[in-house]
Amino acid sequence: MHTRPTHQRQLATAVLLALGLQLAAPALVAAQQAVATLPKITLTAGRSTVLTTDFDITRIAVTDPAVADAVVVQPREVLIDGKAPGTISLIVWGGTERRQYDLVVDPGISTLEQRLQVLFPSERISVSANGEAIILSGPVSSNEVALRVAEIAAATAPKSKVVNLLQLPGGAGSQQVMLQVRFAEVSRRALFELGVSLFTSPTGVENTIGRTTTQQFAAPGFESLEWSKTSSDFGAEVTSASGEFTFGDFLNLFLFSQKYDIGAMIRALRGRGLFQSLAEPNLIAYNGQEASFLAGGEIPIPVVSGLTNSVGIEYKEYGVRLTFTPTVAGDTIRLRVRPEVSTLDFPNGILLSGFRVPALATRRAETDVELRDGQSFAIAGLLNNLSQDDVQEVPGLSKIPIIGHLFRSRAERAEQTELLVLITPILVRPLNPDEVPPLPTLERRFLPRGEDLGETLEGGGGRLDAPELAR
Repeated sequence: MHTRPTHQRQLATAVLLALGLQLAAPALVAAQQAVATLPKITLTAGRSTVLTTDFDITRIAVTDPAVADAVVVQPREVLIDGKAPGTISLIVWGGTERRQYDLVVDPGISTLEQRLQVLFPSERISVSANGEAIILSGPVSSNEVALRVAEIAAATAPKSKVVNLLQLPGGAGSQQVMLQVRFAEVSRRALFELGVSLFTSPTGVENTIGRTTTQQFAAPGFESLEWSKTSSDFGAEVTSASGEFTFGDFLNLFLFSQKYDIGAMIRALRGRGLFQSLAEPNLIAYNGQEASFLAGGEIPIPVVSGLTNSVGIEYKEYGVRLTFTPTVAGDTIRLRVRPEVSTLDFPNGILLSGFRVPALATRRAETDVELRDGQSFAIAGLLNNLSQDDVQEVPGLSKIPIIGHLFRSRAERAEQTELLVLITPILVRPLNPDEVPPLPTLERRFLPRGEDLGETLEGGGGRLDAPELAR
């Protein structure tokens, strides 16, 4: 009995909703079109413009004063100042009017684009901004132009990141760089030592005890020395000495005559040494990204805290290090490289709380180079020369002609270290599945033959692109 009125109310509600949607749809579309067709005001950050209206202004508002600011300077004029890149809304009210504008602030790109057009009139370079990045696009004629345009953009907006999308003739090349680096260090050292120590024994009758030394090298010593007086066959008193004769080092030459009770220890040494080390790291970095390599270690360094007076530990890296940043433009590669070689230097270290902390002997270089794919450059001349001469002598006796050399000792040390860095950048691309070489699993294939470790290894090791793999 009550079903019919209920269905009638539901049907009436549905009809009213349909009519309301039909009536509201044109209004919603009109509002969207109005928003899409808002007038746009464009200006550059750091510059100003004046907006003129045909009615007296009573009030204005901006959505973000950090992007742009507006102030009424005349009843029908608004001064707009651009501050930072971005897009905001500007609303202006009058007595019976209200208008809304899209206020777009560019980060000075218009000036950069005009400058590039003046410097490179034949190039079609486009400049756009996206947040804090400047995007360069368009075709250019050479690698030189692409690199110079990126440099100008980076200098014009130092706080913005430059994205270089300039297209070179022949299509875009690889954007990954593999750096083949060879570190070669050669150290030569020479040593020369010469010194003489004369002595007599503390035993025997009517013996004279004596010793000469410059204290530069080890010399004999006397222990438990005792003197005594005895009577001879003729009734005279004779003084004699007895004791132990100790040697800390017989040095190179040891001579002793029991008949004349005299001996000599001679230090005559000449030495030469040669040391060579080699590191061959390979690094891959993307265009504009930094890559680094370290072959070495870390040493613990005690650090005292000023507040709690406690001792902490910090680790300092040492060894062979390389840091580089590539910039690719076609087949031209611009590299910023920083090779460094550091070694532990114990003689120049410090003693802290009973622990000896070594110093670091460091040699580094930093430079920018520009070369093509596969070309190489070398950094040489990193020489380190050390020379030390130590001469000690007995005053007076060392000046006696001929025999004065017996009272003089000398030590000479010389060391020379040279470092050579050879760097080769190569543009690389990832390998497809059918281009992956086989792994080194064959015996005696990847290490030199001979009596070395390679004969005992299963599979060996070496370059994956060895010529033998092509068979």
